[in-house]
Amino acid sequence: MQLAACFLAGADATMSIDMPEPAILKPRRLYTGKQIFSLLLKPNNDCPVKANLVTSGKNYTKGKDLCVRDSFVIIRNSELLCGSMDKKTLGSGTKCSIFYVLLRDWGEEVTCRAMWRLARLASFYLMNRGFSFGISDVTPSERLIELKNMLLEQGYRKCDEYIAEMQKGTLTCQPGCTAEETLEAMMLKELSSIRETAAKACFAELHPTNAPLIMAQSGSKGSNINISQMIACVGQQAINGKRVPNGFEDRALPHFEKFSKNPASRGFVENSFFSGLTPTEFFFHTMAGREGLVDTAVKTAETGYLQRRLVKCLEDIVVHYDNTVRNAVGQVVEFVYGGDGLDPVYMEGKDRPVDLTRVLEDVRARNPSRDEPTLLPDEILNFYNEEIKKSDYGCLSKEFKNEQEEFIKTLADDVRRIQKKYGLDLIVTRELERVTKSQLAMFMKICRVKFIRSQIEPGTAIGALAAQSIGEPGTQMTLKTFHFAGVASMNITQGVPRILEIINASKNISTPVISAELDNNKDLEFAIRVKGRIERTTLGEITSFIQEVYKNNECYLLIRLDIDRIRVLRLELDAETVKYALCVGEAKLKPANIKVIPPSLIKVSPDKIKGTYYLNVELQRLMDVIPATVVVGIPTTSRAVVAKDEEKGGDTYKLCVEGYGLREVMATYGVNGNKTKSNNIFEVYTSLGIEAARSTIINEITKVMEGHGISVDFRHIELLASQMTCSGEVLGITRHGLAKIRESVFNLASFEKTADHLFDAAYYGQTDSINGVSERIIMGMPAPIGTGLFKLLHDHGNVGPCEEKKILVPGAYEEYVKLMKERAAKRAAQHHRKSSSFRSLFAARKVLSSTSTTLSSTSTSLSSTSTSLSSTSTNLPSSNTASSAASANIPSTSTGTSLPSTSTATSLPSTSTGTSLPSTNTSTSLPSTSTSTSLPSTGNNLPSTSK
Repeated sequence: MQLAACFLAGADATMSIDMPEPAILKPRRLYTGKQIFSLLLKPNNDCPVKANLVTSGKNYTKGKDLCVRDSFVIIRNSELLCGSMDKKTLGSGTKCSIFYVLLRDWGEEVTCRAMWRLARLASFYLMNRGFSFGISDVTPSERLIELKNMLLEQGYRKCDEYIAEMQKGTLTCQPGCTAEETLEAMMLKELSSIRETAAKACFAELHPTNAPLIMAQSGSKGSNINISQMIACVGQQAINGKRVPNGFEDRALPHFEKFSKNPASRGFVENSFFSGLTPTEFFFHTMAGREGLVDTAVKTAETGYLQRRLVKCLEDIVVHYDNTVRNAVGQVVEFVYGGDGLDPVYMEGKDRPVDLTRVLEDVRARNPSRDEPTLLPDEILNFYNEEIKKSDYGCLSKEFKNEQEEFIKTLADDVRRIQKKYGLDLIVTRELERVTKSQLAMFMKICRVKFIRSQIEPGTAIGALAAQSIGEPGTQMTLKTFHFAGVASMNITQGVPRILEIINASKNISTPVISAELDNNKDLEFAIRVKGRIERTTLGEITSFIQEVYKNNECYLLIRLDIDRIRVLRLELDAETVKYALCVGEAKLKPANIKVIPPSLIKVSPDKIKGTYYLNVELQRLMDVIPATVVVGIPTTSRAVVAKDEEKGGDTYKLCVEGYGLREVMATYGVNGNKTKSNNIFEVYTSLGIEAARSTIINEITKVMEGHGISVDFRHIELLASQMTCSGEVLGITRHGLAKIRESVFNLASFEKTADHLFDAAYYGQTDSINGVSERIIMGMPAPIGTGLFKLLHDHGNVGPCEEKKILVPGAYEEYVKLMKERAAKRAAQHHRKSSSFRSLFAARKVLSSTSTTLSSTSTSLSSTSTSLSSTSTNLPSSNTASSAASANIPSTSTGTSLPSTSTATSLPSTSTGTSLPSTNTSTSLPSTSTSTSLPSTGNNLPSTSK
């Protein structure tokens, strides 16, 4: 009751708790831990949460219903029926935990409140119960000490037997290994098994209430190995995956004999931390501890820089509204994200949108439908086929429909299989796998909703998510880790060094290995023969001797082939093959200088050169070159090993070739080229193309992650591989590769060599379109991800009149408007005056030009009139009377001269004409030159001209 009462705080302070009936009634009413945990999920009957989960815990052994450690968890309708809750089932990053089920099916608020209740419960319980352990918890019992001594004695005896066999030469070597390497591998395996067996004995002897055991089994801290080292045996100390190497003149420490190979002299610690370590054991233990410290220190910088490079190269990759994956400049990286367009956040189980088995169990628990008849196998299939044809399910992808259909077929086959095996009545057997129409319809509806919800949203920054999802697990890896790929000496680089090789797109990797599938993979003899065709074999490895022969008239080299060794290695060569190799090899001998003496002798003569000294020099050159001549195999390979195929199991063999030459290995007779793989990405690219290189990148990164027990969604790895290969060549995630992927100056400058990029851009006048994330951040603009991916167009037609803001000073706004209007009026008047003056000036200029033309024509008329008047005056009599009479007879003569556009009157006012007419006054009066008829802009009329 007290534990349940601690829930009543915070948001749950007023919550009602419906206590169930105690599981134990006699002799006292007691609640179990499972009942208290059920209250966390569903504190009262009004709570709608009905969580369902079936999973295995951290200590699960075998048997769903009869796990001896109670580590198989079943939760039905928010009630814990069986199993103990530990780190794995509560939630430690796995998707098979109860909190992830709550988050996925019931939302964030329900999950947060359940986690808050658990925190209150754990705090209250530990405050009152407490948890600690002391020296008594790690004190071994007498029986455990005896068992440990027996295990050490047996292990030491086997190691001595291995050493004796090697010294006698009877030790069977492992494929591709020498006797020394085989001995080291066998002893390391035997000594490691001693600690594992001692750990199992510890768990069998310790009481279930032992504090260190509870910590290890619950997952709070520690592991089984830590308990074994504290109580039983620290075990073998490994340096770079091997036993402690020799030093100090062929020994690990001066306290041991030279060339000693026994466990104690090579780093095996038989004591526990409880019993204490000897000085030599302590020294070996510090060597292994120092390696871990150095790895941790170096690993932080390595993985940090690795993640920074990944983020910089992938940051601007987003999902667009056409479901394509593009970068900032619009280049397509993937046509559909991950091949299915699903969001990794909403994946259930192993990278799938719906865990069909769990959903069906959830539907059965929440909707029992006991009154509804059960569907028969054929009825299940028919109902599914009818439902899936509806338009509601048209949004499902073809792959998901096929997956769902296979699950429904399996469900229908279960009833048939039970009936066929046990011969029960169909009415009975169909109840064992009970499915009704309502349950199946609800199942399909939930699957549809979850599939739609799992679709990736446009604008999601999947590039940054992929970089973080790959970079973060790198901190959990050990830097220098090697593991044996089925063979003791076939070391494969793993961990962070291998990840760096992959994303750097290194052409020369540390351990290039070609995995060659065989046409006949069941025959060991066939595999050995194919190995002989591939593995590089030099002449020095298959000869008994190479001897210089000097005679009076000639000197030559005599080579004897080791026929027995050639037969053991299953090499397909003879003396003629060796002769051909000497002619085309580095020795560059002429066929005439090589003579084959069957069956195994070869005579090699130097070119005829004058002087004995030159013959000696030539022979010495041949002695150096001939033993290194490759006579059979691929020169770029170092060795090949026949290994058992662990994936296929059984007596299935394949070849592990160390070195380069993928194309030559694929072309070798007996090798299945379609199934041959290499871990060298650049070699795969040059041999098979860019798509094969992309698949190799995905497979290699996945293999490294799985080797360290790390699970990364394949969509993140595929996006990284697509980014490295989308340009048509393999580009590394380095500053050199980034320069080929990106053209933005700001993006390159924000990564490395800032001053160099900015200087070059300024010198060559480069432009930056400011499309990427880094560029937008530098310029203070929204990044093109999420809601910044699209742009909005403002519709001005729907905008009403703006509401005027209130002014604090009354009347100030009206005064301001009046002042602005007055200023506007003044400016308009000034503008009008200027424009009218310009128009008047332009019109006057036109009038003056036309008037000047008129005046010139008038001047011509006047000159002709003057001439006619002169002639008239000559014909008149010279008398005053006559003149008077003439004056009387002609009182006023008006001579009107007609002009086309101007009406001009010429006036001769008072012409006194005498007899001699000494002077003729002819005046042309133009007081105001103005035309009233043809010039409308001129308003003045010219007066008539009187003569």
